[in-house]
Amino acid sequence: MTNNTTTAQPASRQIARAAGTVMVAFLFTQLAGLVRGIIIYRAFGTSLELDSFNAANRVAEMLFNLMAGGALGSAFIPTFTGLLAQEHQARAWKLASAVANLLLAVLTLVAGLAALTAPVLVRHGLFVLAPEMAIGQEALTISLLRILLPTVVIFGLSGLVMGILNAHQRFWLPAIAPAMYSLGQIGGVLLLPQEWGIQRLALGALAGSALHLLVQIPGLLRLGGRYSATLGLRMAEVRQVLLLMGPRLVGVAVVQLNFIVNTIIALSLPEGSVSAITLAFTLMLMPQTAIAQSIAIAAMPTFSAQVALGKINELRGALAGTLRGILLLAIPATVGLILLRFPLIQFLYEDGVEFTAHSTELVAWALLWYAAGLVGHSLVEILARAFYALHDTRTPVLVGALAMALNVVFSLLFSAWFAQAGWMPHGGLALANSLATALEAAGLLVMMRRRLALQANSQAEQTPGEPAPSIWAGAVQAAAAALLMGLALWVWLALSAAWPSWLICLGGVAVGSLVYALAVLGMRVPETRSLLRAVLRQVKR
Repeated sequence: MTNNTTTAQPASRQIARAAGTVMVAFLFTQLAGLVRGIIIYRAFGTSLELDSFNAANRVAEMLFNLMAGGALGSAFIPTFTGLLAQEHQARAWKLASAVANLLLAVLTLVAGLAALTAPVLVRHGLFVLAPEMAIGQEALTISLLRILLPTVVIFGLSGLVMGILNAHQRFWLPAIAPAMYSLGQIGGVLLLPQEWGIQRLALGALAGSALHLLVQIPGLLRLGGRYSATLGLRMAEVRQVLLLMGPRLVGVAVVQLNFIVNTIIALSLPEGSVSAITLAFTLMLMPQTAIAQSIAIAAMPTFSAQVALGKINELRGALAGTLRGILLLAIPATVGLILLRFPLIQFLYEDGVEFTAHSTELVAWALLWYAAGLVGHSLVEILARAFYALHDTRTPVLVGALAMALNVVFSLLFSAWFAQAGWMPHGGLALANSLATALEAAGLLVMMRRRLALQANSQAEQTPGEPAPSIWAGAVQAAAAALLMGLALWVWLALSAAWPSWLICLGGVAVGSLVYALAVLGMRVPETRSLLRAVLRQVKR
């Protein structure tokens, strides 16, 4: 466990090593997801049956997110890790057992009620989420929803197992679990009889959710924990988890509401706007997942252990180092995504029939403005988890809710301004999201600095620790290196304009990565030297 961490520097190295593991697993997961999408769309195209599956799956996902989702990890991991760091092993496992039993009972009840009321949910609850759904699809959507509802329970338990493994610094199996979900859907489409139609995709999703849980069980068994048949309602730690989950569930509901409002706004814009912003946002999330989510998952157990042991100065140093690492990766990713967005979209999607050059233009325009928010989205991932480690879920939720409200206001204003300027108005929705997220990140950063300064000053026994690395210095270095990278990519794009899109895209990634790496090495950025030493150690092994 991380209770042997004595300085911010070792903690940062521990986070970096764990983040590397998660990044590799996430790349495998994204590859599996890409293959899944290709197989599904080749099997079902853009049929009404696939629309029904997507609508039913959206309801199941929303139920899971509203009942558990990210709220579980943000509340459970800090509490569970704190008990482990203080060497209360038996009580930690009793907490895990109680949360598992509560999840099983509550999610089973919710899924059962949803199955009984599925006709009402589909008929009256999807008019916003799937306004294009035909009346004849209702019966099929209801049937698919009932197949998918057990995934709500399975994913809840699987998320708890993820938290237990991450708290023990075990990251590989939880990180590859989402790939198992994709493999289940691939298997359902390819292996089940074709005459089953879209039902085989739903059954594959159900099997994939089971694989999502089962792949983590060996790691859980190796920990040697003891299960207790208890709800633990008298345990202070169980009540603490439930209290911490409350604000996060409200935050999830706000995000879902914001999604619905943005969908309504996009539906009022020219044809193709909804699809364009959906795909562009997905493309922006790919580097955000690989960079920020992987590092955040790796960092949270370490942050939680430092808080439990009262090592606030070490937390400050580890958080600063982590934010520097985020900036050193997210800033060049932003520049690369903006400059290479056209060949990237052409390479992945354009076929000249269904996805035309106009489709590429629509998506690229939205991606330009979404990419501008990549740094903000990445910083929010880390800062929010630092608050969760401090057992504070209320502050990031309040700041996030304010940001979502601003997002709605900005969306209305910017889409109108874009239209008046003669620009495609859906770009204003993407810009609104990026600006609101940037303000959210800035607010969280200011509040976190104040919080950590106050807590460090209030703990006289705190050891000074090593000075925290400068976040702003890291940002300036990353920006300077990214500027050089951008100039190199601009030259590359000019020279390769007549080449195939796949060559332009892949070559641009290679050129940009090389120039950026050389630039940060030339600036002697500390993180690059640590990374180089780690690579050399692996080569020697």
